[in-house]
Amino acid sequence: MQNILTILLFFFFIIISSCSSKNDKISILEYENLELQMIDAYKDAYDELESGDVIYAAKKFNEAELLYPQSEWAPKSVLLAAYSYYSQNYYDEALSELNRFFKKYPKHKNIDYAHFLYAMCYYENIVDEKKDLEPLLISKKKFQFIVQNFPDTDFAQDANFKINLINDVLASKEMYLGKYYIKKQKWAAAINRFKNILELYGTTIYVEEALHRLVETNYKIGLIEEAKKYANLLGYNYQSSQWYEQSYKIFNKEYQTSFQIKKDKGSVFNKFKKLFK
Repeated sequence: MQNILTILLFFFFIIISSCSSKNDKISILEYENLELQMIDAYKDAYDELESGDVIYAAKKFNEAELLYPQSEWAPKSVLLAAYSYYSQNYYDEALSELNRFFKKYPKHKNIDYAHFLYAMCYYENIVDEKKDLEPLLISKKKFQFIVQNFPDTDFAQDANFKINLINDVLASKEMYLGKYYIKKQKWAAAINRFKNILELYGTTIYVEEALHRLVETNYKIGLIEEAKKYANLLGYNYQSSQWYEQSYKIFNKEYQTSFQIKKDKGSVFNKFKKLFK
């Protein structure tokens, strides 16, 4: 009886081992098959992206991720789905993919690229100083995040450049509002806008004009000493400037300017567009 039990136990272990081996083989085959399907979907998506069918490409990248989410290709698929949407101005869809990427792959090696692409989605929505400021402020915040957290990357260098351009637009917004308040004879509000340019955007191209407008506005309301202070500051830093000549004329009425200030026909937005041609 004891021998029979021993034999049965022996065959039981053989059967278990055999089943386990078969299941392992099936499991390996299934994973290999999934990976092949995922690679096929990824290749199809990439081909569609290059051919210009970005909607189909993004869906195929999503399909590739879902087929084998444990694969190293899955996070890449999400990023390429986001880029596919971004490349054809589907910014909301691109942002949705990127938010999903941040949640699922917060420590991925390409997280710097994901943050940069996120910033670019808002950056591309910048129009001019008269429009909504939200894209400006969000993109600036994201570019600053990149500079602070990924300082040794190419993305940080590009982010710094774009921050400077964004500051130009924000400064132009202050200039636009300042001039508007001058027309409405709201002198204090105008002065505050011009001061904002000096305090917040002191490296932008609008500093010279802001100094001149402070000379002009203070002089109009009788704050002569304050006007002289800004005129001296303008002369000390920008004596060869066209705006200094205009300020000089305020205090010397008989002085004739030798030229007129030419307005730049190209908006700040046109500077942005050159980056992507």
